[in-house]
Amino acid sequence: MRQLLEQLPEHGLRAVGLSIDDFYLTREEQLRVAAEHPGNPYLEHRGYPGTHDVELGVRTLDALRGLGDQSIQLPRYDKSAHGGRGDRAPESEWTSVTGPLDLVFLDGWMLGFEPVPDSRLPDPGLVPPNRALASYAQWLERLDAFVVLRAKDPNYVLRWRVQAEENMKAEGKPGLSREAIEDYIRRFLPAYDTYRVNPSRFADRLLEIVIDEDRRPIT
Repeated sequence: MRQLLEQLPEHGLRAVGLSIDDFYLTREEQLRVAAEHPGNPYLEHRGYPGTHDVELGVRTLDALRGLGDQSIQLPRYDKSAHGGRGDRAPESEWTSVTGPLDLVFLDGWMLGFEPVPDSRLPDPGLVPPNRALASYAQWLERLDAFVVLRAKDPNYVLRWRVQAEENMKAEGKPGLSREAIEDYIRRFLPAYDTYRVNPSRFADRLLEIVIDEDRRPIT
């Protein structure tokens, strides 16, 4: 996304990008969620539905859509905080954006996922995240178009996350050990097997691109 945002001004377009990661609950709130679901590996750490501040996302997207010549602060999440477990950055470190904007990009691993019947879940621990997923429809309703980058093999995600963590540590920031990263990412694989983006929701506004392990487009 960074490269795309850097190129758009050459075409006379003003754009901003953010991630659903920026809407994660604070560390304190996340620990509360984990305590309310003891032993549930999908809610122990950030990532799954139920670990985001959905209303913060709604307010942010609405503010960006209606942004004129004013400036607003975009929330940011610090994944290096608490030894790599993360926390919402203080507002003094949020990103300032001045409008008007032509484009707003929102990325997220689970954007477009919709709840499935509990009977289709491969693990009872997925029941709370699956039910929480319904509230995320508020984000989907605010999207004008949808681009899906689908890994040919969901296991590629593990390699990509290890790379991201190592890059962060190379910058001198705290990060998780390789073992902790692998444990964390493997918790997401059941979701990739369970959920798919519903093409009927976006009709002719959906573009799906399958990518290989090196993130190169295949189809």
